[in-house]
Amino acid sequence: MAQLNDHFLDLKENYLFKEISRQVNEYVSAHPDCKLIKMGIGDVTQPLAPAVVTAMEKAAAEMGKKETFRGYEDSGQGYDFLREAVKGYYAKRGVELDCEEIFISDGAKSDSGNINDIFSEENTVLVTDPAYPVYVDSNTMGGKKILYADSTPENGFAAMPPEFPADLIYLCSPNNPTGSVYTKEQLEKWVEYALKNKAVIIFDAAYEAFITDPALPHSIFEIEGAKDCAIEISSLSKTAGFTGTRCGYTVIPSQLTFTASDGTAYSVRKIWARRQGSKFNGVSYPVQRAAEAVFTEEGLAQCRQTIKGYLDNAAIMAETFTKLGIEFTGGLNSPYIWFRCPNNMDSWAFFRKLLEEAEVVGTPGAGFGKNGEGWFRMTAFGSRENTAEAMQRLEKMLTT
Repeated sequence: MAQLNDHFLDLKENYLFKEISRQVNEYVSAHPDCKLIKMGIGDVTQPLAPAVVTAMEKAAAEMGKKETFRGYEDSGQGYDFLREAVKGYYAKRGVELDCEEIFISDGAKSDSGNINDIFSEENTVLVTDPAYPVYVDSNTMGGKKILYADSTPENGFAAMPPEFPADLIYLCSPNNPTGSVYTKEQLEKWVEYALKNKAVIIFDAAYEAFITDPALPHSIFEIEGAKDCAIEISSLSKTAGFTGTRCGYTVIPSQLTFTASDGTAYSVRKIWARRQGSKFNGVSYPVQRAAEAVFTEEGLAQCRQTIKGYLDNAAIMAETFTKLGIEFTGGLNSPYIWFRCPNNMDSWAFFRKLLEEAEVVGTPGAGFGKNGEGWFRMTAFGSRENTAEAMQRLEKMLTT
């Protein structure tokens, strides 16, 4: 008789953003004339850069001709042209990579959830709290023990290494949901902790393109020793508007090795390559050509202009919260504003109040972990007009 994986029964009934959608849809059904402004899910609103669209159109046309048609991509890690482009992007920050260390994916979410496939169920997982739900959910599905490092107002929502050991460590910087960014000195402490405990850091750098402070690291591999203990996962979803196009990349250094149950050391990169060969068929050729265009001089300039627009939205939001005397983090090097719910409201109560009285949608902090209770996340991924209007509605709701 077939049986379910019982670990799935340990998950919450609904994924956070599906629950938000359910409640929003109920409100819209009851109020068909409402004028919602959505600032909850981190979905970009600006179109793909012209250089990206041109590259995708050209590649799509190639797929319509016999002499330039592409089928399965041979390596299973992505086309050489895109891996070379990613390699060059890292080199600009002084990080030297080999193309074999770069795996092209359909986005950071997939690899963040799937990477734990190659690590034993016996590993203890350390997640900073609050955190992106996929880290917790995917390891819950795999039956791993999960421990937490507290991100709180006292440490600027940037959890530091705990006293107890762990085997797998999930870090995200700039952080989703809090918008905090680790300094070089803070990441050095995490690398030191990982090396001491023979642990692996799974570093989510999906929002690195939003960092404007030159003193802040964009990659864990800017830290000495990180190639001996870290995997980096990144994405073009926020960098270049690929939320609906789907493309990202994961970097696993060749020197990263860990032991199996027989005590033999194995290359993590080779194990991941074997896993991907069995479970992943790659990203489409037109999308990979589009992604390649992101890393050109023209593409980067266009994408950075879009990112500047989102950061300008964040500045409008930050100005409003400052004016209202509401404690918040993020916005400066991040597309997220993370703020304390007014009047000591709990997160879901404030979500409903904001939805019903201002017709603005955000994300309850409680959905990201226990330290998120009483806090709330808003994104800057809207139009300038909608961002300004949402802030006006928020201010009116809280002052009248």
